[in-house]
Amino acid sequence: MNRKICVVTGSRADYGLLYSVIRLIQKDPDLSLQIIATGSHLSPNFGLTYKAIEGDGFQIDKKVEMLLSSDTSVGIAKSMGLGIICFADVLERLKPDIIVVLGDRYEILAVSQAALVFNIPLAHIAGGDTTEGAFDEAIRHSITKMSHLHFVTNHVAAHRVRQLGENPEYIYNFGSPGIDGILRLKLLTRDELSQRLNFKFREKNLLITYHPETLESQENNYTSLQELLTALDRLGDRFGLIFTHSNSDPLGQTMSQLLDDYAKSRENAAVYTSLGQLLYFSTIAQVDAAIGNSSSGLYEVPSFQKPTVNIGNRQKGRIQASSVISCIPKADKIEQAIQMAMNKDCSQTVNPYGDGRSSEKIVTTLKNIPDLKSLSPKHFFDMNSD
Repeated sequence: MNRKICVVTGSRADYGLLYSVIRLIQKDPDLSLQIIATGSHLSPNFGLTYKAIEGDGFQIDKKVEMLLSSDTSVGIAKSMGLGIICFADVLERLKPDIIVVLGDRYEILAVSQAALVFNIPLAHIAGGDTTEGAFDEAIRHSITKMSHLHFVTNHVAAHRVRQLGENPEYIYNFGSPGIDGILRLKLLTRDELSQRLNFKFREKNLLITYHPETLESQENNYTSLQELLTALDRLGDRFGLIFTHSNSDPLGQTMSQLLDDYAKSRENAAVYTSLGQLLYFSTIAQVDAAIGNSSSGLYEVPSFQKPTVNIGNRQKGRIQASSVISCIPKADKIEQAIQMAMNKDCSQTVNPYGDGRSSEKIVTTLKNIPDLKSLSPKHFFDMNSD
């Protein structure tokens, strides 16, 4: 059959979730894997993480440069426009049979728009979620309407995709493929991790990832980050603080610089541009809690039966495991939530995003759809007229 399946990845975050899917496509003799790397993968400011893809033994067929150095709204909007222009040329050359995308990033919106006018079927992973504090919410639902196959991560998301008029026959609740990687990896010990990170673990340790809330003003984002840093200072030196940089949203680079400046004057803190799957999951396994507003705190951390302190509205609306503690971005409330996390028993936590076997189901479905061209044009399925 040699069906050409093109996977598009725009950041360290979606690559980690897509890894197991990519690996299974690569191993299948009936499938031909194509990889497009774009967005922050190609930026020195975000660690040139395309090298991690190549280091994992994958060939990147095309690199799409679309990320401008500016992290303003103007810069992001121009990056989106540049992305559509570049993806048009790339899709014309690669001519994939189907494109696989994940999530809700503006880089993924750009390739989805290009695929739409090329009439290339789109398989979308993790549609149907809600994140009320970011413009990712609108992007995610927009990608859903341009997609033909929907691999959702939970039953609530499946219902939302159905509400958007999508064909129930092509909505698959397989869970998050990111969990598959947790079961696959042999994690580092604390001593090994300490050496790799050049970080001295303390009595208690936290993994902190904080992204801008893209529907909030610049002033409010600065204030919220400062409230978080104030709360962390109150914890004292017995807490080790491991930060990862913000992603390539508006203000993302600016907020990452603030974290760098914060850590320079504190021996118990360290900041990393990008950890990669092995270091990131090994860090989760060794810390006492994950702090911030990353989707990983809801998607992956519960599988480690560790608490998450979820701050603000960026992830508001997502299903949350019993291990997640949500709070507003105020120093007193954040400190209180962290103290709650230190005393929280998460040993019975069940991850609502699946059991770690979704990648095989996704790839099997991609392989076994008999006629991809039959997926288009789409019919709008009203809820009351199945």
